[in-house]
Amino acid sequence: MARFFTFLVGFFLLIFFISPALSAPLKKKFYKKTCPLAETIVRSTITNAMANDTGIPAALTRLHFHDCFVRGCDASILLDSTPKHKAEKESMRNKGIGGFEVIDAAKAKIEAYCPNTVSCADIIAFAARDSVHLTGGIYYDVLGGRRDGTISLIGDATKNLPDAFFNVTQLKENFAKKGLSLEELVTLSGVHSIGDCHCSSFSKRLYSFNATYPQDPSMVSTYASYLRAKCPRPVKTNSGVDPIVPFDPLTPTRLDNNYYKNLKSKKGLLFSDQVLWESSLTKKMVGSNIKHPSAWASKFASAMVHMGSIKVLTGSQGEIRKNCRVVNY
Repeated sequence: MARFFTFLVGFFLLIFFISPALSAPLKKKFYKKTCPLAETIVRSTITNAMANDTGIPAALTRLHFHDCFVRGCDASILLDSTPKHKAEKESMRNKGIGGFEVIDAAKAKIEAYCPNTVSCADIIAFAARDSVHLTGGIYYDVLGGRRDGTISLIGDATKNLPDAFFNVTQLKENFAKKGLSLEELVTLSGVHSIGDCHCSSFSKRLYSFNATYPQDPSMVSTYASYLRAKCPRPVKTNSGVDPIVPFDPLTPTRLDNNYYKNLKSKKGLLFSDQVLWESSLTKKMVGSNIKHPSAWASKFASAMVHMGSIKVLTGSQGEIRKNCRVVNY
């Protein structure tokens, strides 16, 4: 009995000392001592990239979303395919995702300064925060300490990322699985005030919506005419041509509440955008974001922080990739 008691004490002590190493909470200024210039390097890299491409902030913000919704915020979106497995970045749900080269550049600079220290997952989170600040003047603190995953599968993207033709109920269920509320769904959708979208993601709304309406009746005719001029009727060829248009024609590089004004005017680009105004579940939320832009900005910052904590790997979980595109060997 004494031996068994001694075994139990030893076992629980072992769990006590090992568990904190397996997982730990994210922390503010996580790299203050180990890599104090990490966030500065990320910010300067994005600023330099923006000088050549004003679409970079939108790409990086979207990259963070697409990373966190698949396997959590573990930088799995950055991994390249292998001979055995296609990576999630190859999924059609990730069509148009960009910003990979900017993350690569920031990672290379950080590795030269403090090798094997800063995760790719944290770099994505820092990059999204800085992109939001640079385009919308919205700032929030990013907690650090994420570690990188080692798995990226194309099928996971299809299972976890919302589709452009989801209705509100489907969107609500999709976000709820990630621990995000309906209010956060509406709030985060405001990111579609910046960036571009491929015509293939919404052309069905223009030419073949359903058996009754060739054009989606929830889209105002003037906006539909504008989009048809940008996006000719799809033809079944292998040309690979898929034009892009801005989510918001008025302020495509400014993160603001104009996205919600567009919805009220029936100028939401994606079906999954416009339904937020058409549904009684979310219409009032959209209206509130139109009337109170500062309140929306504050909610957006909080929602980004919450999203950035989805199923994070910390402590001894995962790894710190040396190259964001491949796992360590």
